[in-house]
Amino acid sequence: MALRCFIAAEIPDAVKKKIGETIQALRGTNADVRWVPEANLHITLKFLGSTEESMVETISDSLKKKIAPGASFYIKIADIGFFPAGHRPRVIWIGIKDGVFMGELQKAVDGAMSVLGFPPEDRPFSPHLTIGRVRSGKGTLMLLKKIEELQGTDFGDIEIRGITLMKSELRPSGAEYSSLAEIGLKGRNDVE
Repeated sequence: MALRCFIAAEIPDAVKKKIGETIQALRGTNADVRWVPEANLHITLKFLGSTEESMVETISDSLKKKIAPGASFYIKIADIGFFPAGHRPRVIWIGIKDGVFMGELQKAVDGAMSVLGFPPEDRPFSPHLTIGRVRSGKGTLMLLKKIEELQGTDFGDIEIRGITLMKSELRPSGAEYSSLAEIGLKGRNDVE
């Protein structure tokens, strides 16, 4: 049976709550945006797509070999924006600062998955949290004004201690995510 899978770094509930409050403020613009539910917020490292269930253990083992020896690290979740640039946003995002280690982690994940036949990413990795996808131009001016007001918002520092192989099930109410495997990072890079 095929599963819809991706690999992500999860974020703590306290940070999700702060981001959820920002989403609520943006909802007030009445823009036509499909907002990501607070519970589904994460940093996508690799979208695998349709994946045979029999591959889950192989994927998990490959990630453990490649990722687990690495050290945990801190990132700052801050700022808000959209892409593409201009007046017709498609994706609303929360930024990741100090993302050098996150970029290295993503490259390691991509390398481990390409060995298993998942195509490597063809775009440069830009760490962020997607919080909404714009469906139409309705309310865009108000949305952009509110985003401008919220720029520079600091959601806090978090420690990335591991990654999760996730399953996404599409339901009429939206996507539901569940963990298939968790792969921890062994050490810390700031230990003296």
